[in-house]
Amino acid sequence: MSKGLKIALIVVGVVLLFAFMTFSWFRSGYDNVIAMDENIKGSWAQVENQLKRRYDLIPNLIETVKGYASHEKELFENIANARTKYFQANTVNDKVKASNQLEGVLSRLLLLREAYPQLKANQSFLKLQDSLEGTENRIAVERKRYNEAVQILNTYIRTFFGRFFASFAGVSSAEYYEVPEGEQATPQVKF
Repeated sequence: MSKGLKIALIVVGVVLLFAFMTFSWFRSGYDNVIAMDENIKGSWAQVENQLKRRYDLIPNLIETVKGYASHEKELFENIANARTKYFQANTVNDKVKASNQLEGVLSRLLLLREAYPQLKANQSFLKLQDSLEGTENRIAVERKRYNEAVQILNTYIRTFFGRFFASFAGVSSAEYYEVPEGEQATPQVKF
């Protein structure tokens, strides 16, 4: 093999190696920015999942607790009224009527307790409070993950090569999830 052919093969080899390394670098940068963009989309989907959970869960829990609390309130008010009527009754007939009324209300309460042995307003309220807290914590975690993904992409896009790859891939910087000023106060649940 002649010296010129060896040099030509070496030059071709170096050019091919350089082209391969450049292609690998370009592909890696492009794939990296695409992966960051998809991570942001996935993180945002999780935020939306948790927000939907909030919007589905909270009203249902509130209505359930309201229903239980009002039902218990009605039963206890009826029990108190029947008891009061009994002690205010002057005749046997009035006492029997008051006693029958109390028995009817108590039997409803016993049927409810059999159907729902854990039905107690304070436990329902505690469950609502736990559910609210758990949902808000999940939302906070997912917002944090989303903002971390946004930070990674936005930082990468601000680098010289990152900007190049992002523009080539059609990926632009993302916006952070920021709580609007009006929603920064802690929400209050009122019954």
